[in-house]
Amino acid sequence: MSEIPPPTVPPATPPPPGGGSYTPPPPPPPGGTIPPPAAPGSDRTLMIVLSYAWILFLIPLLTKKEDPEVQWHAKSGMGITIGELGIWVAYYIIMFVLPSAIGCAVSALGCVIGVGFLVLRIICIVKGTQGQRFVVPVLTDLGQKINI
Repeated sequence: MSEIPPPTVPPATPPPPGGGSYTPPPPPPPGGTIPPPAAPGSDRTLMIVLSYAWILFLIPLLTKKEDPEVQWHAKSGMGITIGELGIWVAYYIIMFVLPSAIGCAVSALGCVIGVGFLVLRIICIVKGTQGQRFVVPVLTDLGQKINI
């Protein structure tokens, strides 16, 4: 029997120093074209989120007048903000008028008001970013009636 040496195959590319693996980036597209910019109106999600972020509803309300969906959400956020301010004013008037013993017991209501409006705003943001409208019965109507 004759011994035949095993065939040797030279490596295609030597491994990089340091023992790691390296994958080169893909070549640029032919013709040197640049990818197209983002589509106009791609900031719609940001504007819907800002619509429900307290006084920041003014940004989409004043800058996105051509987008009816963003306008609806901005006006809804304005109605919620006006309603929240009204409830907080009434709450503090009641706290000022009541005797301190009753006022102290009612002060827990302030936490409920704050958390309630925060949850309401989060629900509106989630629904709005999913392309839906969440109607708050009195407050949404209030915001939609105001023309700016």
